[in-house]
Amino acid sequence: MKYSAIITDIEGTTSRISFVTEVLFPYARQHLPAFVRRQYQQPEVAQELAAVRQQLQQPEADIEQCISALLSWLDADQKITPLKSLQGMIWRAGYEQGHFTGHLYPDVVAQLQAWHAQGIKLYIYSSGSVAAQQLLFQYSDAGDLTPLLSGYFDTRIGAKRELSSYAAILQQLQLPPNQVLFLSDVVAELDPARELGMATVQLIREQQAAGDHAIAHDFYQIEV
Repeated sequence: MKYSAIITDIEGTTSRISFVTEVLFPYARQHLPAFVRRQYQQPEVAQELAAVRQQLQQPEADIEQCISALLSWLDADQKITPLKSLQGMIWRAGYEQGHFTGHLYPDVVAQLQAWHAQGIKLYIYSSGSVAAQQLLFQYSDAGDLTPLLSGYFDTRIGAKRELSSYAAILQQLQLPPNQVLFLSDVVAELDPARELGMATVQLIREQQAAGDHAIAHDFYQIEV
């Protein structure tokens, strides 16, 4: 076994990009205003709204101003942490009410199970919040897969194209870089991981351009 740990991206890697763009994002946009107006006094929501005001540098911004900013960030697909956290809260309700299940490619389910059985630690690193990641795997098409996963990383550890983010992940894993494999469909995310000495594989499931990393079209093609 070459690797002690595998870290995988979600969107375009374990899951169809269209699941996010055509199911999750529209659901969050539709429900966000009413959710914030109804829940703004709840501690976990109030904490994220405080972060929105900080991001805006407008400490006195009211609820409607916060909602307007959140919707504009959502429409621009901005990777802003309080937006991602609130999206995760809204998606939780959607999953729990059975409005959708988390899309995973069948090869992902099979290989995560196989790698876990081999003793490889499995982690997720996505720009979506940890809560959103956990929901996708808990309420996946194949049932609850969270027992297979050892941990999750989101933008709180750093942006996915920054070297420092991968350094922080390695520090948390307490593993040498060459024992860690990172999977993503985005070359600009794979580059900093490789620069630190991690192994990398680019998933090409749709029509994105290939970089100079090892390539796989599904998880079955990945050698561990």
